Amino acid sequence: MEVLRTPDERFADLPDYPFTPHYVEVDSLRIHYVDEGPADAHPVLLLHGEPSWSYLYRKIIPVLIAAGHRAVAPDFIGFGRSDKPTRREDYIYQRHVDWSAAFLEALDLRNVTLVCQDWGGLIGLRLAAEHEDRFSRIVAANTFLPTGDQPLGPAFLAWQRYSQETPEFHVGRIVRGGCVTDLAPEVIAAYDAPFPDDRYKAGARQFPMLVPTSPDDPASAPNRKAWQVLSRWEKPFLTAFSDSDPITRGGDRYFQQAIPGAKDQPHTTIADAGHFLQEDNGPELAAVIVGFLARTKEATP
Repeated sequence: MEVLRTPDERFADLPDYPFTPHYVEVDSLRIHYVDEGPADAHPVLLLHGEPSWSYLYRKIIPVLIAAGHRAVAPDFIGFGRSDKPTRREDYIYQRHVDWSAAFLEALDLRNVTLVCQDWGGLIGLRLAAEHEDRFSRIVAANTFLPTGDQPLGPAFLAWQRYSQETPEFHVGRIVRGGCVTDLAPEVIAAYDAPFPDDRYKAGARQFPMLVPTSPDDPASAPNRKAWQVLSRWEKPFLTAFSDSDPITRGGDRYFQQAIPGAKDQPHTTIADAGHFLQEDNGPELAAVIVGFLARTKEATP
């Protein structure tokens, strides 16, 4: 497997991202992660989506720390400061779940609160279902766990086509396009930082094609198995979707109806936010997470 590693200087002086980098090796690949707050506090695992990286959570991490929580935000393989295989064929849904499970085990994360958005949910919800004993609660934000048995809707299919057909895959501009607020040029540049050129973008290009869109997709069966676990999940489960995301709109109601732990939870709609709600309204989402942790702490093992 040919692998690229983004030069460290690309990450120098990024706005509002003062966090110390940490690394762990999994299958000879280096995974980068942010780890802030008290080391003995229960971790809040912040999983980003496509094509962003842990920079997406820079507005949320300080709020969690101030409330006494430990914030752990990894970059998936192919994104952020993590290693980047150069062949698109190296990016497989199951492989990403396995890499992320190995990350959990390497850090021995327990009593985890999962916060997941976009691909953070496609991977994170699988992790929670397959490693129930490590997770205490879940916050799902603008995400889903598709099996290919139901159509994903025109907005997702349009994004999938665009991701394959556009001659230039401008990561920062894509993130900006998924927001309802304007992003400063230096913020757009920060989302571009992991990708010096197209050789580094194999994962970003491939991720949209890994989402199950047909019942016989390789990921369909394991995702169905995960849903069997989630359909009896009684630990606290909160939805915090935005009001302006055409891709995941309505997914919050599905979670609320399908997952027992979502019953009687104060589900929230984050106002004035698009697909990347952490970018548009991170402080409100952070306050929702902190409030959820405070209300449900007695449910923590």
